[in-house]
Amino acid sequence: MADSQPTNYAEYLEIHSLAGAVIFAILYLPVLAFFVTKAFARPTYVYIILCLFATIRVTAFILRAILTRVYADQTNLSFFLAYEIIYNVGFFGLLYSTYTLGADRDAFARNDNIISRIIQKRFLFRLCLMAAVAIGITGAVQSSSGGSTSSVNTGITLRKVGIYIFLVCAILVLLQTIYLVWSESTHGGYRDSAAGFGASHGPFILMAIAILLIIREAFFTATSNNTTEQNKEGIWFPLAALTEYLAVLCFAAPGLVPARSEIPQEKV
Repeated sequence: MADSQPTNYAEYLEIHSLAGAVIFAILYLPVLAFFVTKAFARPTYVYIILCLFATIRVTAFILRAILTRVYADQTNLSFFLAYEIIYNVGFFGLLYSTYTLGADRDAFARNDNIISRIIQKRFLFRLCLMAAVAIGITGAVQSSSGGSTSSVNTGITLRKVGIYIFLVCAILVLLQTIYLVWSESTHGGYRDSAAGFGASHGPFILMAIAILLIIREAFFTATSNNTTEQNKEGIWFPLAALTEYLAVLCFAAPGLVPARSEIPQEKV
């Protein structure tokens, strides 16, 4: 009896475009260099997390480029899972950076109300994101491991749950940003204590970032029942890869991110 052909995971994920993967890997290199420089010049968790996010994206797109051409890695489950996990973990960093920037700017607000106090509960948001990552990784491993039908179905369900949690977190960040627009326009805040386009228009830049992240996560949510449609590169690159890249570019606005030393320490 002839041996059965090994599963080609690149074909399964419809990973074909070498050019797309290489272009995004190259695009993230200057982004990484920029945020490394910023992290040393103006130390803050936002820049440090963005350095980590850019590093993960460069790594993920290099792995994706390899998957488009190297057959041995296309049929290697461990390599495939490494790409899947590294890519999906990266979104944690971008979403958490957006939330952290909103919380940092809110710390300058002159009004201390219940909404502001909730925003400063950073550990709760971090816990939700960590749960989404853990559930998503577990789902990716179970759904791709080739186990029983029950195990695969459980893995698919867990992946969906991880996506839903990320979507809820992205919506919470948008609501946080809407509140920040109102707070800084009516009560002042960081915009009154710093100079630069990012300082004065920060809440609106944050809103643009939050909308891009919601578009990204809404795409994954809408296609969670159809992985074939979700992984088509014609829509995956613009709705997943490009939205993230445009969002991370917004963080480069001058004066947008307060240095950690500037933030009121009782709210850090």
